[in-house]
Formats: sequence, C-alpha cells, structure tokens
Amino acid sequence: MDERRAYQEEFVDAPHKAGWLAALIPEEYGGSGLGLTEASVIMEEINRAGGNAGACHGRCTTWVRSYAMGRRRKSGRTFLKIARGELRLQAMAVTEPIAGTDTTKIMTTAVRKGDHYVVRGQKVWTSRVQHSDLMILLARDYAISRS
Repeated sequence: MDERRAYQEEFVDAPHKAGWLAALIPEEYGGSGLGLTEASVIMEEINRAGGNAGACHGRCTTWVRSYAMGRRRKSGRTFLKIARGELRLQAMAVTEPIAGTDTTKIMTTAVRKGDHYVVRGQKVWTSRVQHSDLMILLARDYAISRS
C-alpha cells in the first residue's frame, strides 16, 4: 500500500463491518456498547496482528462517541450512518502551527451565523481528511476567545 501510496480501504472497512469500530457507540444506536478499555484492546489487537490501527482508530475513539452522541439529538440519521460506517468520520482537525496539539492554546474560532459556522484559523496535519466524509474540528467559541 505504501509503495502505491494507496489507502487501505479493505483494511479499514473490514473491522467496521465486523462491528469492532463502533465499540463505543451504544447498541441502541447501532454500536457495540463497549467501554474505553474494550475499544483500546481492539486497537491494540489490530496493531498486534500486523496492521496499523492509526488508519481506522478515528471510528473507534471517544471523539467519535462524543461527536456522535451529541449529534444524534440533532440528526439521528447522520449518527446512524456514522455508526454503520456509511459515513466516514475519520479526520480530526486539531493541530495548529503555534499550539501544536495543545488544545488549551488553539486559536481557531467558530462563530455561529444562522444555520452554519464561520471558522477562522489554521489547522495543519489533519489526518485522513481525504478519506473522510465528516471531520471533527476543534475551535474556540468566539465569546470565550475574546475574554
């Protein structure tokens, strides 16, 4: 895969189809209803078997659970599509040029304008963005960032 610079579609899709990557999502929403320890073991086993869990951990993290559980209230269909693997939520825009991954120092802001947000800032090293349908973007609320 590396030589061809190809994305490991089958590798990422296989554990999801088996139900392993929806570990933290409650059963009533299409997940396995497992805890963080079990999700960690799943990622460890992928690595132990010779794979790289980094390629698929975005579907099996507390980020996904946090996003999806909050999101289900607003759009249940979107949440279920994430849980079933129909929508890929693998990209996380966290890192910034000055703050790095220190989320207490991020400067990107998001201001709600009607039914959308205006985002101002800069993110770097947003992994798997080209293989995701959705992305988690860490930003400060404008009101908080001004204080």
